[in-house]
Amino acid sequence: MVSPPLYRDRVDAGRQLAERLSSLANRPDLLVLALPRGGVPVGYEVARALNAPLDVFLVRKLGVPGHEEYAMGAIASDGVRVLNEDVIAALAIPDRAVAAVADEEGRELARREAAYRGDRPRPRIEGRTVILVDDGLATGATMRAAALAVAAEEPAELVIAVPVAAAETCEELARIADQVVCAATPEPFRAVGLWYADFDQTTDEDVRELLGKSRS
Repeated sequence: MVSPPLYRDRVDAGRQLAERLSSLANRPDLLVLALPRGGVPVGYEVARALNAPLDVFLVRKLGVPGHEEYAMGAIASDGVRVLNEDVIAALAIPDRAVAAVADEEGRELARREAAYRGDRPRPRIEGRTVILVDDGLATGATMRAAALAVAAEEPAELVIAVPVAAAETCEELARIADQVVCAATPEPFRAVGLWYADFDQTTDEDVRELLGKSRS
């Protein structure tokens, strides 16, 4: 039996997630950082509801060679790299293959940083309440990399917030963040997209448009 979707689309998911975060609204130090691309429509609705600025935090999954949808780790801004050593060992992936994937994804990360932010400086994180948002979490490799990178910049409080996630992933991330808000943790989880009626790909142009609307 196929479970019905939890959300119409990412906009609906963002609005419902924002309700779970309402206690953080209107904080002067609040900053919402969304993981592109799919996390940005969710983050836009959260930032708008909480009266907070929105920006992006760049993370790239490191896919297993030949099975790119399967994460063996992730990289984030500032050179942070998180590896799933269990996956790498189980599949006997050599160091040179990991390095090659990391180099390729690093170039894409830099391209997106320039495309989304242009000449604007990255927002200050130190001493602020930061909400990291994505559209959902399966293994959580990309969010883990983002959380570690943000934590290294010493926010006053780090909150991870997603509309839907695997329960065990939320538990693992609670070791890094001060607070983890997973609005729904269905079992069996299977995949993020199953819980959305509309899970169309978010484009670079969508990201730029939402960031522009948020700034204005």
